[in-house]
Amino acid sequence: MVGLGGAGKTQLAAHYARTVWQSGALDVLVWATAATTAAVITSYAAAAAELLGSPAPTESEQAAAAFLAWLEPKAGQRSCRWLVVLDDVTDPDHLSGLWPPASPTGCTLVTTRSREPALTTGRRLIPVGVFTPAESLSYLNAVLASHHLAEPDDDAAALAHDLGHLPLALAQAVAYIAELADVGMNCAQYRQLLSSRTTPLGDTAPDRRPDGQPEAVAATWALSIERADALRPAGLARPMLQLAAFLDANGIPETILSSTPARTYLAQYRTTHANTPSAADVPTPPAGSADDPGAADHQNVRPVPERYAHMSLSALRRLSLIDYTPKTQGTAVRVHQLVQRAVHDTLAAPQRYAVARAAADALLATWPDIERDTALAQSLRANTTALAICAEDVIYQPHAHAVLYRAGRSLGKAGQVTAARDYFRRLTATTTHRLGSDHLDTLTARHGFARWRGQTGDAAGAGATFAELLVDMVRVLGPDHPQTLDTRHHLAYSWGQSGDAAGAATAFAELLEDRVRVLGPDHPHTLGTRSNLARWRGEAGDAAGAATAFAELLEDRVRVLGPDHPHTLTSRNSLARWRGEAGDAAGAATAFAELLEDRVRVLGPDHPHTFNTRANLAYAWGQMGDSVRAAMAFVKLLEDTVRVLGPDHPSTLITRETLAEWWGEAGDAAGAATALAALVHDMVRVLGPDHPRTLTSRKSHSRWRRQADSGQTDDRPTRVGWKALMIFLLSLA
Repeated sequence: MVGLGGAGKTQLAAHYARTVWQSGALDVLVWATAATTAAVITSYAAAAAELLGSPAPTESEQAAAAFLAWLEPKAGQRSCRWLVVLDDVTDPDHLSGLWPPASPTGCTLVTTRSREPALTTGRRLIPVGVFTPAESLSYLNAVLASHHLAEPDDDAAALAHDLGHLPLALAQAVAYIAELADVGMNCAQYRQLLSSRTTPLGDTAPDRRPDGQPEAVAATWALSIERADALRPAGLARPMLQLAAFLDANGIPETILSSTPARTYLAQYRTTHANTPSAADVPTPPAGSADDPGAADHQNVRPVPERYAHMSLSALRRLSLIDYTPKTQGTAVRVHQLVQRAVHDTLAAPQRYAVARAAADALLATWPDIERDTALAQSLRANTTALAICAEDVIYQPHAHAVLYRAGRSLGKAGQVTAARDYFRRLTATTTHRLGSDHLDTLTARHGFARWRGQTGDAAGAGATFAELLVDMVRVLGPDHPQTLDTRHHLAYSWGQSGDAAGAATAFAELLEDRVRVLGPDHPHTLGTRSNLARWRGEAGDAAGAATAFAELLEDRVRVLGPDHPHTLTSRNSLARWRGEAGDAAGAATAFAELLEDRVRVLGPDHPHTFNTRANLAYAWGQMGDSVRAAMAFVKLLEDTVRVLGPDHPSTLITRETLAEWWGEAGDAAGAATALAALVHDMVRVLGPDHPRTLTSRKSHSRWRRQADSGQTDDRPTRVGWKALMIFLLSLA
């Protein structure tokens, strides 16, 4: 079904799907929002989990493939009657490899605004235009009757004509009339309001407007917005809709719109009566703000109560301006793109600036430090992308907003290191174009690109990028600027990751001299450089020297930062590790056990640093000869890592690899080989075939496969059901 946004394609698809389902003509019904590839995969994966049960893969792409394979008709099996609805397809490439199979008992229904041949060729095309006059009249009469209202057909038909028979505009108009019917509002009065407030529609629709469509539709939104703005709490519905208009139409977490920055923005419009601020009342960006010019004008404004934000969303829902489902965490608020465009077109330049920066501030304030909820993190990234697209003219002025960098780091922290690298490459191009190649924001974006390039396994390429960046940092900022020194830090680290531990140690020793000179001996960055110097000396072969250096660093960090500071705890972790590397496995295990108690107390049980200490403690047990205890500890750690970070996070993959190694050490070479074979498949998919971790896993798999094939076994008794452990591990894969 192809047609203009707002023509009712989704409603038609929903009506059809509901009708055939309730008639008993279907065994399986799947509805997928298809605006992006990721959204389709997520919907398919959810279907796989429900249809396939425990055999369903937990990784989304594998689960989606399993679902499509399940839909294939199979000889000798009872045919399944299914319907898959792909709603709001924006690009045929998003469905590459994801089209449901042809089936005599299955049907795929697509809604889209695109008429690209790649999408429509070979498929039955159903154009969905605006209502006919008869359909418009029937719709208006039916909805009015549901509110126990009636209008002369001539008046209703004239209103439909004024609105160009656009279903979405008609829905807005009839909601407004029903809302004010008790004070005499009817179709004739609504037409008078439209005629006195008509605003050119312009480009509010995402596609071309049908010939002859009137320019009164934007006035429809304006009337509904004004009415919503008059509802309690007065004056807040309009600015709330403005914020939503700059975010993702397909879903906005309610936490964004109820955050402190959002409520601070709303507070500027709070009124005690139905009056709403005019464009002249909207605060303009302060002149000469050095940091965030969108924040300085809010410093003395007290945010409205959180319940007011929820009430304003409810007011917008009452007038059909948004869909609002509070219990849906990641997509509680949805706004049609036509409404968003209509709102954009009413904003003067100072208003656009204020709304966009407030939305960016709200996004940044909502972002959790630790992204345990992967669906929320994905939604925050999607909303950042939507904001950057519709407000690129202001989101980079006078500097790139910090949320743009936060979104890129979120990709990397979610384990999508290749996507993070590509994100910062694009961000570098945009900041270069808008701010210039020597702007600090551009240099920061280049730094992000280099960092995540290294995380993809290209340590040498990252080192080369950091080396080029360092030249420009020195030229633009000077040799002693903190970001210049930070670039030297990452360049040295890249050398170490490339295999030149001695070169990294030398570079950190030189950097340490400059850190002490510029920042002083007790500055956190100076202490951080000492930590890396000790680490790479250890990696270069001097484990005892590394342990001594970390012992000295620990004393200074306790003195400067305190015993519970995260950096102090990190030094304790490093000291224990290098004591173990120097041969004192028992001492390392004791130190890790003591540290684990403090990390749980200070950081919590699900913090990544806590996980790291648990891994080190388990490794120390293995080094002491208790491989079974080490393996069992990694089983529990893997379960928690998957729960908190997700199955594809690099830390999860590394935990699986280490578990398999200790599994083999505990006497089951074949089980270790099987687990590593599954791991290599996921490493290739997530990190790529040439990533160092992928290559390491391949070598481990080959080693344990050879040992299993040679019949070598470990005669030590085991205290774990290895078959059960293998089943558990493969279920995570």
